[in-house]
Amino acid sequence: MPSPIRCGWCGTDPLYVAYHDTEWGVPEYDGRALWEKLILDGFQAGLSWITILRKRDAFRAAFQGFDPAIIATWDEAEITRCLADPGIVRHRGKIAATITNARAYLDLGGAEAFSARMWRYVDGAPLQNDWPDLAAVPAFTPLSEQVSKDLRRAGFRFCGPTITYAWMQATGLVNDHITPCHRHAALTPHQG
Repeated sequence: MPSPIRCGWCGTDPLYVAYHDTEWGVPEYDGRALWEKLILDGFQAGLSWITILRKRDAFRAAFQGFDPAIIATWDEAEITRCLADPGIVRHRGKIAATITNARAYLDLGGAEAFSARMWRYVDGAPLQNDWPDLAAVPAFTPLSEQVSKDLRRAGFRFCGPTITYAWMQATGLVNDHITPCHRHAALTPHQG
């Protein structure tokens, strides 16, 4: 049996293929999980996603399960601790932004409110794109520019339009699996 067609960005690395096949583009409605993925996409800036994926468990340990209520209380001592952790991306600005983003997330009302706010941008259901190949997929869209602007207005950092669009793709706010990919149809609602 031949291998299914996949989006070319995941290559053949088993971890990356599993992420592509089971997680990327699957609609995520849990607000805390949405926030975690936004943070990780911010850490990805300037790096490849596989780097972040390989370090995700270490990130979860260093950031105490990505609990915004805990992270929002952090100070310079926690930044210093994270900067010494070889298991994560050690970038002062991104670590400090995680604290800022935890506070902004809580200011917006936490998990339920964050999820509702983000899904409102797409009327509660993933936008269905029909890109024929990776070259057709944009790096950002007018919608990701608007979401980014609104997040920054709410106090978030490391969430420019490109990071925001990558996050929207990863969390299933948009279905950006290319049309030949076996996951595109799997994540497209069937018309009755």
